[in-house]
Amino acid sequence: MCSILIIEDDLRLATLLQTGIEEAGHHVLLAYDAEMALRLMRSEGKAINLVVSDIILPGMNGIELCKCIRAEQPQIPILMLTALGTTDDKLEGFNAGADDYMTKPFDFRELLARIGVLLRRGSSAKHQAGSNSLKYADLALDLDKHECTRGGDIIHLTPKEFALLQYLLENAERVVSRSDIQENVWHTHFDTGTNFIDVYINYLRRKVDRGFSVKLIKTKPGVGFILNDE
Repeated sequence: MCSILIIEDDLRLATLLQTGIEEAGHHVLLAYDAEMALRLMRSEGKAINLVVSDIILPGMNGIELCKCIRAEQPQIPILMLTALGTTDDKLEGFNAGADDYMTKPFDFRELLARIGVLLRRGSSAKHQAGSNSLKYADLALDLDKHECTRGGDIIHLTPKEFALLQYLLENAERVVSRSDIQENVWHTHFDTGTNFIDVYINYLRRKVDRGFSVKLIKTKPGVGFILNDE
């Protein structure tokens, strides 16, 4: 049984979420604001396996809360569940450290499916923690320190940028499609309805390739992306 922290200030919705997720076989903790959520995160320690949070909360909002959780527990999966559904809203959530993002109203079956994917990914991350690093040409990722360097210089990446670059490095010199990235970086089979992948590829290019004569991240039109030094 996994323990899931739900952060939702709408008491009716919070109760419905708790009931449905517990019926799926998980244990649920409820918090109605960010302060209560942080107290639970700190008191429960590593017992919480997943966080599901609204963005519009009293006091500290869900974006700032996500950043706080990420700073204290970098590996824990976070799913944003909110009425804010523009592309800018979603990008802000991912940049704050969210692993997935769903908008209200939502299909409960899809929510449970996404929760299942994140829990499996979180379990895998725990087993792999402290294991290795990835290198290609003069680009390196230290998976233990969550640090990226190129030519010895540190490159600051958001959690989602780091995950995308890790996937590209794991598949260096192989073309990966947008659907490959969606499934393995965003950990979902569901269509996001936006051009997130292209946006994040451009983010990485600006950080990883800008200022270097050799561009590592390339587009294969109509196919996908490839990391190579040709």
